[in-house]
Amino acid sequence: MSDLDSLLERLKDAQRTLILEAAKIAMLPPDSMLRRIADLENTIAAVEALIEEQAHRRGRAAE
Repeated sequence: MSDLDSLLERLKDAQRTLILEAAKIAMLPPDSMLRRIADLENTIAAVEALIEEQAHRRGRAAE
């Protein structure tokens, strides 16, 4: 597993944990928790894009 794949899994785990914690709250989760979930989502998307970009570059290099 590459460093980026490992990072991606850690980010997803952290986000999943926060979402599960938010689900246990009887009220709307605090803004800070929602912001952390959203920030993780943005970071996850950025890491996935970088992984995709590297895979595309490796594909070109193999041609």
